[in-house]
Amino acid sequence: MGVAWITGAGKGIGRSVALEMARRGWVVAASARTESDLCALANEAAREGGTVIPFVLDVTKPAAVSQTVERIEDQLGGIDLAVLNAGTYVRFGVEDFTAEAFGRQFDINVMGTANCLEPVLDRMRTRKSGHIAVVSSLTAYRGLPFASAYGASKAALTNMCEALKPELDALGIRMTVIHPGFVKTPLTDQNEFSMPFLMKAEAAAHRIVDGMERGMFEIAFPRRFAYMLKLARCLPYWFYFMITRRLLQK
Repeated sequence: MGVAWITGAGKGIGRSVALEMARRGWVVAASARTESDLCALANEAAREGGTVIPFVLDVTKPAAVSQTVERIEDQLGGIDLAVLNAGTYVRFGVEDFTAEAFGRQFDINVMGTANCLEPVLDRMRTRKSGHIAVVSSLTAYRGLPFASAYGASKAALTNMCEALKPELDALGIRMTVIHPGFVKTPLTDQNEFSMPFLMKAEAAAHRIVDGMERGMFEIAFPRRFAYMLKLARCLPYWFYFMITRRLLQK
């Protein structure tokens, strides 16, 4: 195995992925903003015989990110796998739309990921090895009501991964983009609508870690939901908007 760095590891998918990787023998450097969440994660991993080392971090602060990556590599060795998962979701529609709210999601989801990617890429390029996984979302496939900022930010991440992959392949660095559907986490708990194919975070983590170990570029789940949304990308606008208008009525 080796050293894995996981951002957004305090709760939800990131926490479950950290535990699953620790069970499989990875030394996990776990980052999140809340120290108590990271300590609880490290203690749970230790009870199961795994190793999780907390590194408190706000990914929106580039200098702090660079310093954290340096600390991880000084203490644990080179990062073999970076799972860039930190992100947020705020549901809002036209009535609540503001540039500030829109930008806040981009600052965390997109620029937070880019802040982490820069120092990791610098080191992996020097070593000519490594694996980077970016957590996007199935909402990246097509625009959905009340997810204008979230979906746009995730679409940006997916596009970024697609653009970087050929260059990274040439450098011996693997790239993975992860497209989860609805996973039961503190973020999805705020949703007031029915969430199709809702999965437990532990089940999602199994699929993510299995996919990364197989070196897959895209990990998308649940499969039926992913296929449905991929098909939606091929629909003409008039038909697609007929469907999404119905979502507003539910």
